Amino acid sequence: MKFHEYSQEMLPELEEEILFSIENDIPDSYPDLKNMMRYHFGWDENTGGKSSQGKRIRPLLVLLSSMVCGCEWRKAIPGAVSIELIHNFSLIHDDIEDQSSLRRGRETLWKVFGMAQALNTGDAMFSLAQLNMLKLGNKINKSVGFDAIHLLNDTCLTLTGGQNLDIAFETRDIVSEDEYFVMIGGKTAALLSASCELGAIIAQSSNVNRLALHSFGEALGLAFQAWDDWLGIWGDEQLTGKSTSSDLISRKKTLPILYAIQKSNAFEEKFLNETIDEANINEFIRIIEDTGAKEYTEKIAKYYSNLAEKSVKSIQAVNVESHKALIELSGQLLNRKN
Repeated sequence: MKFHEYSQEMLPELEEEILFSIENDIPDSYPDLKNMMRYHFGWDENTGGKSSQGKRIRPLLVLLSSMVCGCEWRKAIPGAVSIELIHNFSLIHDDIEDQSSLRRGRETLWKVFGMAQALNTGDAMFSLAQLNMLKLGNKINKSVGFDAIHLLNDTCLTLTGGQNLDIAFETRDIVSEDEYFVMIGGKTAALLSASCELGAIIAQSSNVNRLALHSFGEALGLAFQAWDDWLGIWGDEQLTGKSTSSDLISRKKTLPILYAIQKSNAFEEKFLNETIDEANINEFIRIIEDTGAKEYTEKIAKYYSNLAEKSVKSIQAVNVESHKALIELSGQLLNRKN
């Protein structure tokens, strides 16, 4: 089977289980809390729709990774639900911390329901993630449940650590490239690597496979973020749905911008001290390109893409078809236009 065939089979059951958890694990005495979660997930009957629901990449990685290691994917659904809940918990808090008013073309949770309620909803989602991961202990065995919940919480510390650095970088003039990679290693790569490693834990696979899947997810996340930074300046706005000037105007310290600062004192001075707006954005982009930042960012994305490919191919696959689908998915993520 190809990846899209697996996803068509998996996604309806995954979506059903996320909704089931919200409806059944949250007491009926808190209907507004359930409504806020339904809104965030794009299930609101007035403003929802497929485009507002996300791609569910992380839980699909859990399910495919478990299959690769020989597990029937439905056994891994509680873990996949947990990972998706943690991802969305982080998005709710991220939108508040960044004061973002839109996500996937809709008003963010805090803009609709207020900051206090959005924070509370994110906290409840974090707790739901814990409960779903614990369900693996009953579905498989207690050892799997323990290892899974340990991985989840260790990952959450790394995830919030990355967010801590990202927020801190906003008030700093200079950030080193090494610091940038530590930040994206937490903010982006940690949950992707956990999603893949979790599949090996659920399947009770070998340490070799667990390490290979962790390394695959980590490299996938680093490549994904480097390419996302590239798209943030040179992507097609019609495909990305994001302005190619927003990263520069907000002075976001992405990889190409950090490289340009490192290579050009003139750009550093201009970036730190001059107004950046639509009137002069092309001049800034031209200077960035003159430093070789565009090619450098492509090179970094390619480096980690190759590392991800090497890691995924080192897995001792039990299910060959799902292994091919996992490789196909990684190729789609690393060659995307949006």
